[in-house]
Amino acid sequence: MEATNLAKPTEQQMRWQDLELGMFCHFGMNTFHDQEWGEGTDSPETFNPSSLNVRQWVKLAKEAGFKYFILTAKHHDGFCLWPTATTEYSVKSSPWKNGKGDVVREVAEACQEQGMLFGLYLSPWDRHEPCYSDKEAYDDFYCRQLIELLTNYGPLVEVWFDGAGSEGREYDWKRIIGLVKKHQPDAMIFNMGEPTIRWVGNEDGVAPYPCWNTAETAKVSMYTSDMLTWMPGTPAWVPAECDVPIRKRHWFWHPNDEQSLLSLDELMDIYYHSVGHGTNLLLNVAPDNRGLIPEVDVQRVQEFGKEIKSRFANSIAETSGEGNEFLLSLSVESLIDHVILMEDISFGERVREYVLEAKQGDKWVKVVKGSAIGHKKIDQFEPIVTDQLRLKVHEAAANPRIRRFAGICTTKNR
Repeated sequence: MEATNLAKPTEQQMRWQDLELGMFCHFGMNTFHDQEWGEGTDSPETFNPSSLNVRQWVKLAKEAGFKYFILTAKHHDGFCLWPTATTEYSVKSSPWKNGKGDVVREVAEACQEQGMLFGLYLSPWDRHEPCYSDKEAYDDFYCRQLIELLTNYGPLVEVWFDGAGSEGREYDWKRIIGLVKKHQPDAMIFNMGEPTIRWVGNEDGVAPYPCWNTAETAKVSMYTSDMLTWMPGTPAWVPAECDVPIRKRHWFWHPNDEQSLLSLDELMDIYYHSVGHGTNLLLNVAPDNRGLIPEVDVQRVQEFGKEIKSRFANSIAETSGEGNEFLLSLSVESLIDHVILMEDISFGERVREYVLEAKQGDKWVKVVKGSAIGHKKIDQFEPIVTDQLRLKVHEAAANPRIRRFAGICTTKNR
């Protein structure tokens, strides 16, 4: 049973899905004003980090196991973290480095040094720019900014288009997407225009289950129930990305806000409900007004990375193959409390219903029932002692191709 009409990912999408973990970094004018959405009226004179060290940011991401790093080059307030030629409302008008600095360049170089993939967020909504009310003029303005970012900072893994504030607004998406395809053809395009990845639809870092890799719509933003109308030509395969701040509901740093820091247990729950549901997790970690990630956040990110590695880096046994039934034999009876399943998504998402069983004496006991596997499904269950696990696919769109079927015990690691 083979299917030729199943949606399939591009090579770029498959590489992106294998990254699984990205770090988001909201930093800008809001960092210095204890706010989330500036109105574009704050003076550039107030942007002046005393100890900016982007290598600290990227090194933390790298050491904790994150695979890509996305920076807010321009948020809704319109302040640009690079010395753009399009407006004076940027770092070149700030006292930081006497107006000679470029945060985007420093982050790009730090990512290159660390072998970290780099992406950029460029808010379509701009509350500072006077020409925003003139659609044609602003489209020209925005495209000039986009070209600067696409052509001056090396290869980009992702271009992040935020729909917040743009509900009901029409942009020249054909032109915008054309620029990305021309200058950064391997970059993922987030959620707007003609996306290659979509927003999961919340800011909790949680994907529903099942979260299929095919979609025809996605929400515009948190602030509307409206769904996006994507451009013709948008691929059927549009995997989801889950974004969430490490401090509850706060994307930018705020003083005296340590109590909102997510606990390690909360972060692990997010991991199970994002990466464990087949999506990528984009965790926001915000630098403070010194230009440094606070030590409490550093420690929590390090704990998170260490816990992921502790739980999932080593399997007791694993196998792969194709068909409707897979047997995983363990060398000795072992305690098992997780199974990781991955399809070979280069052939599409084929499994529609499956059951995991464990051998108990001469009987097979059902431990998990599921639907989607896709890029990855992490199944957690009460610890069970067994020497054989069995995956049975009860429904599939085509002959299942399993890239990984792994048995894991995390109980002894905690």
